[in-house]
Amino acid sequence: MIVAARADRIGRTTRSYRSLVACLAGGVADPQNGFLQAPPSWDHPRMTVSAEPPAALPFNDPSRRSRLVKIGLWLVGLAAAIALLNLLGVDVVGWIQDLWDQIKEVPVGYIVAGLVFQSGQTVLAGVSYYGILKAAYGDEVTLAPIVTAYAVGVAMNNFLPANIGTLVTLLMFVALIPSCTFAGAIAAYLVQKIFFTLAGTFVYLYLFLSVPGSFTENLGNVKDHPALVVGIVVGAALLIVIVGRIFWRQVKKLWNQAKQGGAILSQPKRYLTRAFLPSVLSWLCKLTVIGIFLAAFAIPVTFESVMWVTGSGSLANVVSVTPGAVGITQATNALALSTCCDVSKSTAIDYSTAQQLITTAWNVLFALVLVVCIFGWTGGKSLVLTSYEGAKEKAAEQKDQRAAKKEAKRAEAREKGTGLLRRHRDDEETE
Repeated sequence: MIVAARADRIGRTTRSYRSLVACLAGGVADPQNGFLQAPPSWDHPRMTVSAEPPAALPFNDPSRRSRLVKIGLWLVGLAAAIALLNLLGVDVVGWIQDLWDQIKEVPVGYIVAGLVFQSGQTVLAGVSYYGILKAAYGDEVTLAPIVTAYAVGVAMNNFLPANIGTLVTLLMFVALIPSCTFAGAIAAYLVQKIFFTLAGTFVYLYLFLSVPGSFTENLGNVKDHPALVVGIVVGAALLIVIVGRIFWRQVKKLWNQAKQGGAILSQPKRYLTRAFLPSVLSWLCKLTVIGIFLAAFAIPVTFESVMWVTGSGSLANVVSVTPGAVGITQATNALALSTCCDVSKSTAIDYSTAQQLITTAWNVLFALVLVVCIFGWTGGKSLVLTSYEGAKEKAAEQKDQRAAKKEAKRAEAREKGTGLLRRHRDDEETE
């Protein structure tokens, strides 16, 4: 029941922001089917608002006094936390001042160059999404809105937990493209991640093999236990077959909805030039940003140091429990730079913190400028906030589905246990 209710709300949300986008673009919207016809204004660099949507209120609270009280409580809580840390011997204020002094000492040229390549990373990744979605949905897709949607997701992932920014981007794709379903958006996401998965695998392999003796220490006993190796391989293959059979029906159902989103894979040349190549360039921009900020803090810029920072940052995102992997990124970067380049912990943390603060602020500003230029202030704000609400609904739906599956398994286990106990009692009475 909970999952059904969530799905119904998400369906209504999708229809509502499709109707909103129709109004933004001057098209025709239908309350049942959402966006019916792509309007000519998609081809214009800026979309105009024909009907002003209702304004979104901070904290979803209509009372200004109540909102100000909540803001005041947040500030008081933050001040109390800093004071408590100071009493415990953690000089937060001093650390912030030292960090600010470090950032001020960074030459402006390094910051400007880093932000140029940071913008290139975002735009080129958005271009790869554009190539994928263009192949799937044709003239319904235009470049600027897709790049903007991606930039919004990147900005949100810097300060929101659980990669909600990515869900916001996918839901904005659903809103912006009349024929696109959420499954189709997921398919486009998976296609876009092909190169980045390969790149991540390359980085992890490089880090593994670059540690002296790692290959010998971890794989040196393979020849001594060939039967064990064969058993592991066969067991893994059987596990894949079993899992595949269990989920095959669901996979076929999703594939029927999602295959349009991955249509570009049927055109290898188009995929390589419109999706793979922009992804490669985006990744190279990311490496360049890392190199620029390493140089700004007088840390040796080598292939090894850049790979270690890249790999440690990726690992931090995987295991992160904090918004934007704050704290975990600094810890893994410091460990990586200490391991590969003998960089002091304080310098590594200052570098990592400064890079994250500067790029996060720029990502937010860059996304804000794009949203205002492409959608306008009022329409863009409503579109982003509505997509964010949809993303939270989708995340909650996924959480409910996992909880429902766990509860079903527990109920099945209890039922089996009760059945066995009843059967045992019947056998005793028969005897």
